[in-house]
Amino acid sequence: MRFLLLPTGLFLIACTQSSTPTSTAAAARHITETVPNLEATAASITAFTEGPTADKDGNIYFTEHIHQQILKMAPDGKLSIFRDPSNNANGLVFDTQERLIACEGASSNAKSPYFARKPKPRVTRTNLKTGEIEVLADNYQGQPFDGPNDVTYDSKDRIYFTDLSGGAVYRIDSDKKLTRLLTRPEIQRPNGIAISPDDKTLYLVEANQAEGGARMLRAYDLQADGSVKNMRVFHNFSPGRSADGLCMDSGGNLHAAAGLHQKRGSSETLDTKCGIHVFSPDGKLIRFIPIPEDTITNCAFGGKDMKTLYVTAGKGVYQVEVPVPGTRR
Repeated sequence: MRFLLLPTGLFLIACTQSSTPTSTAAAARHITETVPNLEATAASITAFTEGPTADKDGNIYFTEHIHQQILKMAPDGKLSIFRDPSNNANGLVFDTQERLIACEGASSNAKSPYFARKPKPRVTRTNLKTGEIEVLADNYQGQPFDGPNDVTYDSKDRIYFTDLSGGAVYRIDSDKKLTRLLTRPEIQRPNGIAISPDDKTLYLVEANQAEGGARMLRAYDLQADGSVKNMRVFHNFSPGRSADGLCMDSGGNLHAAAGLHQKRGSSETLDTKCGIHVFSPDGKLIRFIPIPEDTITNCAFGGKDMKTLYVTAGKGVYQVEVPVPGTRR
C-alpha cells in the first residue's frame, strides 16, 4: 500500500487486493478485501470528498464540498483544481463523448467558509475541449430544483439524476426534454443512482436519516422509453446508514458506498459496515471492501483495464484493485 498526503490536505490511499481473499460467514458467502490499518496524521486542511468519475486518459475528477471545488487527479497522483468555484457540485460522470456532467447546487455545508456563495441547483455538461459549460436543466415546470445529487446515463445517452432534498428522480433526453420519473410519496430522499450494463434495471439509493425513514436500495425495471416500473427492495440497510453513491461493474454487480464507523447524531445505527458493498444482480452480497474513514460517499471505476475502484470518503480518495472490470457510468 502506498500513502500520499496531497497538497490540499487530501489523502490518496492505494490498496492492493489480498491474493488470498478471506471468506466470511458461510451464510453470507462473500469476500473481504483487507485494507491495512492506516498510520497517518490527520490533514490540517478540512475536506469532504464526493462524486468521483474517470476519463479515458485515466484522470480522476471528484468534488470537494468544503472548498466547493472540482479536483482532477492524474494517473501519477498529481492533484490540480479543475473548477473553482464549482457551484457546489456533487455527483459527476463523463458521458460517451467525454463531456463532464455535474449535479450542482446542493445546500452548502454550514462548515464551509464559502457558505455565502448560495449555489444554484442545476445539472450541467462541460466540453473539456472548449471549456464551455452548458446548463441541461435547472427547473421542472418552472419550479427550481432543490439540489441535484447524483447522475448516470444509459446506452442511449439519456441522463438520469436525483434531487435528494427535492425528493425526485429525473431523466434528460438527448433533445434536453426533461421528464420526472419518480417523486414523493413513492420515494423519500433519493441519493445514488445506477443503471445495469444491459439497460434493464435502474437502481436507486434511499438515504433518509429520519427515524423510520427508508434506507435501502430500490430496483426498477427500466423500459425502452426510459420510464421505470415494478419497484422492489433490492437491499435494506436499515437500521444502519444507507448507501450514498453507486457504481456498476461490467458483470452487472452493483457497488454501494455505505455505512459508518461512528454515529453522527441521526437515528442511524452502526449495523451497516463502512465500505463498498458489492451485490450481484440477484441481490446477494458477494463482496465487501472496508474503507477506514467516515464519511464514505461515492465510488467509480477507472484505470487502463477499468479494474481500479476509486472511493471518496472524508478527506480521502481510496484506490483498490478489483477482479471485475467496471463501467464508466
